[in-house]
Amino acid sequence: MAEPNDPGRRGRRRIPIRAIAVVAGLAVFGIALMLYLKSHGRGADVFTGYVVSDDIYMASPVAGTLAGVAVRRGQRIAAGAPLFRVDPTVRAAQADQARATIAAGQAQVEQQQSGLDRARADLAAAQADADRYGAQVRRLTAAQREKPGSVVQLEIDQARASHDGALRRRDASRAQLGAAAAAISAARAQVGQAQAGLVSAQRQLADLSPVAPGAGRVEDVMFKPGESVPANVPVIAIVPDGQVKVRFYVPQSLVNGYRPGRKVAIGCDGCRAGMTAVVDFVASRPEYTPPVIYSLDARYRLVFLVEAIPSLPRELVPGQPIDVAAAAGDLPGR
Repeated sequence: MAEPNDPGRRGRRRIPIRAIAVVAGLAVFGIALMLYLKSHGRGADVFTGYVVSDDIYMASPVAGTLAGVAVRRGQRIAAGAPLFRVDPTVRAAQADQARATIAAGQAQVEQQQSGLDRARADLAAAQADADRYGAQVRRLTAAQREKPGSVVQLEIDQARASHDGALRRRDASRAQLGAAAAAISAARAQVGQAQAGLVSAQRQLADLSPVAPGAGRVEDVMFKPGESVPANVPVIAIVPDGQVKVRFYVPQSLVNGYRPGRKVAIGCDGCRAGMTAVVDFVASRPEYTPPVIYSLDARYRLVFLVEAIPSLPRELVPGQPIDVAAAAGDLPGR
């Protein structure tokens, strides 16, 4: 067994623990610095965002059985393309009933119009008789005043009776004329109401077979043919081309350079080169990236939401990660 003062024991040096700690610390710092430089090697104006969309949900305004679906998930559709059809039996019957009501009302209007024409003719004839007999009464009465006994009183009484009868017929014709006019107004109102019902039924029939409001991609189909569709419940979700946007966050120190109208370069895995987007929205309120530390030292965490409209919306999928840079040359290589 070697003694503590053995020359072989003295020949081996011990490495100080402090030196080991220093070396380990330098290694950790070097790795952290390498990761930092790697993560920030893209440049100050390169941001990571994602694709979002404002989907359109097509629904039926009335409940019914889904008779058929003309599209499938993931399918691209053009504006005006048929989407689905709800069984129109009930609404078609309502439209037919409205047409029958319109026809009956129009026939009633024509019938009342004939009665109105007769009442007008009767009124004109009664008024003419009343004028004639009234003039006769006035003439006989004046002759009797000028020369008493020149006119027989019976003749005067008959003329007065005829005049009174003509006045009664005139008043009756006026009442009949008013009633006929009121009946026509009521029949026309009924026709107008039926026409409004027909327009509503026809519109509902059209709503039972909606078409795409614009070009886009079918995101989802919620019902299958044969299922009962509640009113105003989405049946098909569409991602319209005009509603696809790129959303990213810009630090407060750079947000003034990303105003609406600014064109930026965008890129993603598998996307074609040269894609761009135009900023159309910048949030008016900032946000803090976690951890939330409200202090001057944490100001670098203050960011603003920015949205931009891509030049090729059909190439992007909602939820897809996107790199955004001021110029195409600043985008990371893939």
